[in-house]
Amino acid sequence: MIHADTVLVTGGLGFIGSAVVRRLIKETSSKVVVLDAMTYAAVPSAINEETSKSDRFILEKGDIRDSDRVRSVFESHEPNLVMHLAAESHVDRSIDSPGDFIQTNIVGTFNMLQGARAFLESQKGRRREKFRFHHISTDEVFGSLSPDAQAFTETTRYDPRSPYSASKAASDHLVRAWGETFGLPVVLSNCSNNYGPWQHPEKLIPVIITKGRDGAAMPVYGKGENVRDWLHVDDHAEALLLIAGSGKLGESYNVGGGAERTNLEVVETICTALDERFPAKAPHSDLISFVCDRPGHDFRYAIDCTKIEKELGWRPRRAFGDGIIETVDWYLNNEPWWRDILTSTGGGKRLGLTEETAFSKGNGGRS
Repeated sequence: MIHADTVLVTGGLGFIGSAVVRRLIKETSSKVVVLDAMTYAAVPSAINEETSKSDRFILEKGDIRDSDRVRSVFESHEPNLVMHLAAESHVDRSIDSPGDFIQTNIVGTFNMLQGARAFLESQKGRRREKFRFHHISTDEVFGSLSPDAQAFTETTRYDPRSPYSASKAASDHLVRAWGETFGLPVVLSNCSNNYGPWQHPEKLIPVIITKGRDGAAMPVYGKGENVRDWLHVDDHAEALLLIAGSGKLGESYNVGGGAERTNLEVVETICTALDERFPAKAPHSDLISFVCDRPGHDFRYAIDCTKIEKELGWRPRRAFGDGIIETVDWYLNNEPWWRDILTSTGGGKRLGLTEETAFSKGNGGRS
């Protein structure tokens, strides 16, 4: 699968990146170099003891927006596989501070491509032939689907509708252009919504679990009718290693969980799990609060995984029902971790839970 001597993983302390790093250490013999800016979204504790103590694991603190730092990492470690996951990824934050997304997702990707290009030009023979650059992106670049529309394929027209998705779309285009113009050996992937252990508690599923644990209002945008395809992070990491090692150069692969749910269905599933674990506080669904929808909120995403199934033999292993229960239990069993993050980041303020925006499902009025 992975035949690289050295793998450079950008954003390797993030939610998805750490899952990739853990799998690389466990399943390959590659040296794994993590380049991470260690922002609020980094989860150092997600790199378990087995991984962090491995003599094949190296952590380099650095920002992909710093072109000199990027080049120095290439020169120091001479990777023959790059898995580029570093990105600003929270849509709400992109609405508040779009400039950060432009700098990290676009300029940062440009720096990575230029660093890879300069490094590759210095290589000869077998090392040059083995080099690959895998760019990891999102299904949000394809825009919004109507309820009856066919799922996104690799040839779906790009139609980004938020600063986040626009910045990721731009980064995708840069990667393809560097492949075509400069001959950089690239492969791309676009995934659906991830969930699972170690996800930052600003995202929907951790927000609902942590709010429910505390008996606090559970925020749901609009009427909760928006649809997402949910993919367990460990299934995604497995797919990424397959794509990085065996995907066709110049191609892109869609990775999805085959688990479309409305946001409200997801929240209600979590409520049911919490009811079973804390029956004295049931029904947790009374905590659901509909909040004003965010600007440009895409209605539906759905991924067609036919290509990766046929070419690489991958399909998701975890049913959403099982995965979400495991995720609920993981957050309940790791309460000190997420409480520390919520304390340091001001809790649910990212979601705009104010007196002016929150409406209770239970009584239909202001909460």
